[in-house]
Amino acid sequence: MMKKTAGIATALISVLALTGCGASGAQAPTRNIRQVTDGVEGQSGSIYIRDLLLVAQPNGSAAIVGTFINEEATFNSLTGITVGGIDATLSAAPFNLAHGVPVIFSGDSANATGVVLGLNATAGDRVDVVLSFAKSKSITLSALVRAKSDYFANVGGTPAPTK
Repeated sequence: MMKKTAGIATALISVLALTGCGASGAQAPTRNIRQVTDGVEGQSGSIYIRDLLLVAQPNGSAAIVGTFINEEATFNSLTGITVGGIDATLSAAPFNLAHGVPVIFSGDSANATGVVLGLNATAGDRVDVVLSFAKSKSITLSALVRAKSDYFANVGGTPAPTK
């Protein structure tokens, strides 16, 4: 019986050591990861903002990239975006935010577009983005400006049509 208990204890200690679940605890490097993309994240009430960033365009404008998700059963809407004090030109504001149906700016799955004319930001800059909602408080996030290259080479450039 003693050998069996010792064997189980040895196996348990080995598993904890090999998986890194043992001694690392609250300071484990994987627990301290906060942002894994260039895009910034935020929340206003039940609205989650994911991977928000801007892509600088050759004409001085910037295209908005990001995803908005409403996690509450009640309806909400994204009513406006202001970037660096300039109102963005949006394809269909206000954007309806139904429960679990994302509004995605730019990319292969995009169902919305937004362009900030005359921003004149360069890659590497951080710019304040104010997001306004119908039923949630406005939120200000500091978004990174990326160059129109690599992964973002095909992102935006023409102003979004207005209603």
